[in-house]
Amino acid sequence: MPIKSLSFTDSPRLDGEDDDHVRALAEIDEDLLPPVVVHRATMRVIDGRHRLRALRLRGLDTVRVRFDDGGEDPFVLAVQHNIEHGLPLSLADRTAAAARILGSHPHWSDRKIASVAGLSAGTVRAIRACSTGDVAQSNTRLGRDGRRRPVGRSAEGRVLAGQLLRENPDMTLRQVAAAAGISPSTALDVRDRVRDGRDPVPAKLRNGHRQKRKRPAPEASAPQSDLNWESELNRLRVDPSLRYTDTGRVLLRLLDARLLSTNERALLATNVPSHCSATVANLARVVGAAWQQLALDLEQRNQSWDET
Repeated sequence: MPIKSLSFTDSPRLDGEDDDHVRALAEIDEDLLPPVVVHRATMRVIDGRHRLRALRLRGLDTVRVRFDDGGEDPFVLAVQHNIEHGLPLSLADRTAAAARILGSHPHWSDRKIASVAGLSAGTVRAIRACSTGDVAQSNTRLGRDGRRRPVGRSAEGRVLAGQLLRENPDMTLRQVAAAAGISPSTALDVRDRVRDGRDPVPAKLRNGHRQKRKRPAPEASAPQSDLNWESELNRLRVDPSLRYTDTGRVLLRLLDARLLSTNERALLATNVPSHCSATVANLARVVGAAWQQLALDLEQRNQSWDET
């Protein structure tokens, strides 16, 4: 197909194509390269911009194509294709893409957007709570020297950075800063706070940030402090729908292992070595967040049943 007959959808790459990658592809025989993926309804290239530039560099004016007949948004398709193969999108690219998809498809679940953008549902949830629009536009500005710099929205960026660091502890500070739209020095402070088990947002920024944040709906109900959880757990243990199913047995094992009595909790808090306390605190938060999300999911399901 003639290259000039194709148009381009917006690229999910914040910094555009990689010139070195284009030159490397230009050294490969065009018959060995995968066909460019084109959205049939719009004739937009959704995967293969580097390959097209490589062909042009070699003076070629035609390209092999594969049509995608899906009715999906071309930008969403471009993100999906670039997640699956080829030159991978950076974390900053994927974060910005998720924010854009949240703006164009706010009804999509966090898990659906996460699967498209190659992120965790927790990260998408943090972006949804923090973002008022496109992350790349609202959190950064492109300077005259071509470099992106963070602007404003420090509290929101810190929340997102904290989420990213908890899920990806090996990320570099530059990667965190680029993805969350904050400076490397702020990313360093967030990392130190996360490691110490502290809130990533300092108290002086915290109140204003929390007033701005959208309240998730519905909220999980507060746990009953006087709940006799041992008797409740024993009741679940003899329930046939749990006891005789694989999922039920997994649930019972997890509950049995993760429920702490007041005395057990106090004993652990007193005796965990000081050099391990920050790590244990972070892990406890991760485990607690997972159970909190399960509580939300179950309450949402119960609510939907009540409405039918």
